Amino acid sequence: MAKPSPSRAALPAVAPARGLRVGAAAAARGLPLLALIGLWQLAALWVDGPQLPAPLAVARVLWQESLSGQLWWHLGATLARVALAFAIAMGLGVVLGVVMGRSAVLNRLFDPLLVTLLNIPALVVIILLYIWVGLNEYAAVAAVVINKVPNVAVTLREGARSLDRQYQSLAQVYRLGWRARLQHIWLPQLSPFLLVASRSGLALIWKIVLVVELMGRSNGVGFQLHLGFQMFDVALILAYSLAFIAVVHALEWCWLQPWERRQNRWRREAAL
Repeated sequence: MAKPSPSRAALPAVAPARGLRVGAAAAARGLPLLALIGLWQLAALWVDGPQLPAPLAVARVLWQESLSGQLWWHLGATLARVALAFAIAMGLGVVLGVVMGRSAVLNRLFDPLLVTLLNIPALVVIILLYIWVGLNEYAAVAAVVINKVPNVAVTLREGARSLDRQYQSLAQVYRLGWRARLQHIWLPQLSPFLLVASRSGLALIWKIVLVVELMGRSNGVGFQLHLGFQMFDVALILAYSLAFIAVVHALEWCWLQPWERRQNRWRREAAL
């Protein structure tokens, strides 16, 4: 009777081991969340008032808002503003950062403006745009973009400065077109910087969009938070905050972390 090959014999042992690792990772992520909910419940019992509703009371409000459609309407409005502002800010910031990183003259020209925009408070930009442009979507998105572009530009400027000159010389020798250079030379080297700019950009844009909505829009999560503040409805505030946090975590797990793992794959392969 033929003996099973080593690879086939090892498969039953490898699969459970991998499943155990995945389960352990999921448990490690879930335990802090469960501990936080437990502390929240204990704090709500100690306060025993509307200032801090229990987790079940907040979940009930979240469920009611979901059934009425209000949650999806306001969350969709916020996500639309975030997506549009993120796309515009990343596009402008990447172009500006790469240009400044590759040209010393343009870097000296735009650097004072970049430093100024980095240090202007977001609240000042929002207020001025609402006064100059009006309480509309153009002012809301522009305020977010103006506050985000400098951060992207600074990150990509450092990435452009770190581009390997040997690869540039190799591209010239083989007479590669700009598309081939972009795909095979520039993007692989700039990808870690794009990841950092995307992650920090989302973290910043989320917060600015909420402030923009709180101050001058009639929909969105920020508007609902303002409404909850006016009505002293802490359960409503926490319900929309939790929905917003859930979306942020979903983007982190489904987009940013897989992107990060792909970027670090070569390090793991090199270590084998």
